[in-house]
Amino acid sequence: MTTPTLPRQWDASADRAAGNRKLAALFAAVLGVVIVFAAGFAPSETMHNAAHDTRHSFAFPCH
Repeated sequence: MTTPTLPRQWDASADRAAGNRKLAALFAAVLGVVIVFAAGFAPSETMHNAAHDTRHSFAFPCH
């Protein structure tokens, strides 16, 4: 008597889902860093001040 095993297709879809989650997390982290640095070093005073006030409202130390 053999033990039942999951089809190979199931393993591949689970691996793909885990890879998609990692890729999404990496993309979100990179996008967040780009937004913070782009707003922080923006020449436009309005954009910089908006980002600055937002960081302070979340108690994020910025200086």
